[in-house]
Amino acid sequence: MSETPDHEVTDVDETPGQETIEAPETGDIVVDAALRDLASVPTDDLDGQLAAGEHVQQTLRSRLGDLGG
Repeated sequence: MSETPDHEVTDVDETPGQETIEAPETGDIVVDAALRDLASVPTDDLDGQLAAGEHVQQTLRSRLGDLGG
């Protein structure tokens, strides 16, 4: 661990592209699961980000289609 100039303690072992992103909660378990999957993909894994993002888009389209009846 090290201290930044503003005395914030950071983890020195964290590698670039491996930071965790907290997924937003929507209250819809299917959408939330897709968002968690997207958030769990490392930021430096472009192929993984694209695949997970497409899955989120498909999930949202499906959920919105359900609303349209």
